[in-house]
Amino acid sequence: MHSSTPWRVAVTSRLLTLAGLLPLGLLQSLARPLVWLARLGNSRELRVARRNIALCFPELSAAAQTRLLNATLIETARGITELPRVWTRSPVRALRLVRAVHGGEHLQSALAQARGVLLAAPHFGQWELLNLYLCSQAPMALLYRQPQHREWEPLLLAARGGLGATQIRADARGVRELFRCLSRHMLVGILPDQRPKGGEGAIAAFFGQPCRSMTLLSRLAHKSSAPVVFGVARRLPAGAGFDLHFLPAPDGIDAADPLIAVAALHRGIEQCVALAPAQYQWTYKRFAVAADGNGEDIYPDCR
Repeated sequence: MHSSTPWRVAVTSRLLTLAGLLPLGLLQSLARPLVWLARLGNSRELRVARRNIALCFPELSAAAQTRLLNATLIETARGITELPRVWTRSPVRALRLVRAVHGGEHLQSALAQARGVLLAAPHFGQWELLNLYLCSQAPMALLYRQPQHREWEPLLLAARGGLGATQIRADARGVRELFRCLSRHMLVGILPDQRPKGGEGAIAAFFGQPCRSMTLLSRLAHKSSAPVVFGVARRLPAGAGFDLHFLPAPDGIDAADPLIAVAALHRGIEQCVALAPAQYQWTYKRFAVAADGNGEDIYPDCR
């Protein structure tokens, strides 16, 4: 990295490169010590995941919720420990981790329309590997949020830029750039399940719970007429690699009415989660504030 790179970033980059030489199964096995530490410290992520699972799967028994929580913590940690194999190997070698592609015809059909494609990629499985695959299929733009500590941004940009994706910050100028990318018939990847800031977005049921989500993806689809496809990289057991899944977007995702559009967005995410519920990022405060607007934090013990 550049000589002016902060030492923490430079050291992290070197460690990631070294870790990337290890087999995927070995990297994934490092998840269990991370989960042990999370449990030992009763971490915020553990408490958030427990609350989310209780909210979204009330039909499960207490024992079944605990099993899902345990599996979720393992899968979330694996999503971190396997990153060196995705970020630091050559894209060609990283893509060898893809074992099968399901529903690829949905992606190819959308690309064939030559109107640009909006790829909704929820926080599920190994979405960084999905990005690499998408870059190999068509010229691509990625929307990302700038890290809270900006010195890490060059590392993230370098890690995600192996196949030349256009990386666009999630700000007002970035939104305009996304429209330009779609007009050039590019594939635009968006993580659709990040909480919007402040009162932005719209509220619709997500696993039966009122949940606020972005309207950006639906506005892009409505104004550009670009088709929407959902995509995820599902982790296979025992370090075997990943299967990719592409699903057509539910009807209404491009609606002008934000309530209809966000309801469709949530149905699409739910379909992705159903592939392997433990691989969704339940450690994220998806339902931060109650939908009635009274400001009640529904995670009172997860600060």
